[in-house]
Amino acid sequence: MHFLLLIYIDQARLDALPEGRFDAHMRDCIQHADHLRADGCLLDSQQLEAPTTARTLRTREGRASITDGPFAETREVLGGFNLIEAADMDEALRIAAQFPWSRYGSIEVRPVRDFEAVRRRVGA
Repeated sequence: MHFLLLIYIDQARLDALPEGRFDAHMRDCIQHADHLRADGCLLDSQQLEAPTTARTLRTREGRASITDGPFAETREVLGGFNLIEAADMDEALRIAAQFPWSRYGSIEVRPVRDFEAVRRRVGA
């Protein structure tokens, strides 16, 4: 079963880390991800650029509007993701807990829907 680990960070908490601590976390995180990938558990992962680089597109009543940045007014912003293979939600949560980022924001663990099943259901 696939799970998406959405990593939200509070940049102020990261900015408050002592010199070199963020880089140490990143090194550990990358090494851990490499092990998960080698075990066939980590399918994909990416880190996102800063929210200030984002644009949000909305279409309402046939009109598109684009605004700068993310929509949500929040301290925690989406910083990246990991797509993993796990037997169930409990295993996915155990894997998520091994990453340091929940200390500086949160990690949302969400099952990935079987899109091929949706495709078959709707006849696409």
